Amino acid sequence: MTHSTRTVILAQLFISGMMAGLMTGIFGALALGLTPEFLTQWGRSFLMAWPVAFVLSLVVGPLAFRAANRVNRLLP
Repeated sequence: MTHSTRTVILAQLFISGMMAGLMTGIFGALALGLTPEFLTQWGRSFLMAWPVAFVLSLVVGPLAFRAANRVNRLLP
């Protein structure tokens, strides 16, 4: 299955946003509890994490797919 470049970039944008939101939210809530301070800190953390996650997904994504394809060929 081949996806267009636009579809891959959009998917990575969505995935990186969801992962950045979930990870900063979960770890922020564990560290600070569900307080007003948490919401402020989570927003700041999310705004910094999403662009980083997106750029890293552009680099790591193709490597992960190649690794998955190699492993898949080895499995019965």
